[in-house]
Amino acid sequence: MAGNARKSSAQWREDFAGYIFVGPMVLGLFVFTLFPIIASFLLSFTNWNFVAGFSKTKFVGFDNFVKLIHDSVFVQSLTNNLILLIVVPVTLAFSLLLAVIINNSVYWKDVFKIVYFIPYISSIVAVAIVFQVLFHPSYGPINQTLQALGVANPPKWIADSDVALYCVMGLMVWVNIGYNMIIFIAGLQSIPRDLYEAADIDGASKWKQFFGITVPLLSPTTFFLLVTGIIGSFKVFDIIAVLTGGGPANSTTVVVYRLYETAFVNLQSGYASAMAIVLLIFVLIVTLVQWFGQRKWVHY
Repeated sequence: MAGNARKSSAQWREDFAGYIFVGPMVLGLFVFTLFPIIASFLLSFTNWNFVAGFSKTKFVGFDNFVKLIHDSVFVQSLTNNLILLIVVPVTLAFSLLLAVIINNSVYWKDVFKIVYFIPYISSIVAVAIVFQVLFHPSYGPINQTLQALGVANPPKWIADSDVALYCVMGLMVWVNIGYNMIIFIAGLQSIPRDLYEAADIDGASKWKQFFGITVPLLSPTTFFLLVTGIIGSFKVFDIIAVLTGGGPANSTTVVVYRLYETAFVNLQSGYASAMAIVLLIFVLIVTLVQWFGQRKWVHY
């Protein structure tokens, strides 16, 4: 009995120590993630702004969600978010190509890793300002070069509502390639070399080795980057805020930027909370589709 008591006492102390270590993480998860989600859900059914205080809260039911359906700017911002999803597969394709080349055919691999990774760790504000200068319709180096080459009417880039979103997409690809490439290189180095040697003996070409060995064995890495990339594309804000400000004519407005304007510029916190809930639902649906779909193409 005494031994069992000492054992249970030791087990209790070990469990308590575990709770002490995970406590700050659980507390942070609740305060910074779960509580804001619950608060946004409740506020989405109200007409409220944080300046007036909770005493001015007015329950409006589903009016905010009905209003969203008829809000042309919100619909356009959601459409832009869906277009931005193209960035994810394009980034994955370029990153995988670079990872394979650098891993197999390049000397000074660490130098190339650093060069491609620098945009990802650089301040996005500084990067966006540099791209603002590059894409300036009149004085930017790109248009100056095009005019010097004889192009009479070069594109207006971020000043053109038909082109601005594609400029944002190009910048997003350029920024994220380095991170994806590093992850792909780590995945490539975990693939046993024996598989490639056996394929060489069997006479398989490099293309067959790539699609028969590399792509299937990298599928868990690809799935991870695909899920995080799509979630990241729905959360994009800083590039839009600095590079275009949602313009011209809301052509680059995305849901998070529209949410920010609604809550902190127009002071419509309840309406902005409804946008946040709709965005959360979209992200959950897309993630669940990927999660169930990965069973057919991800090989662990």
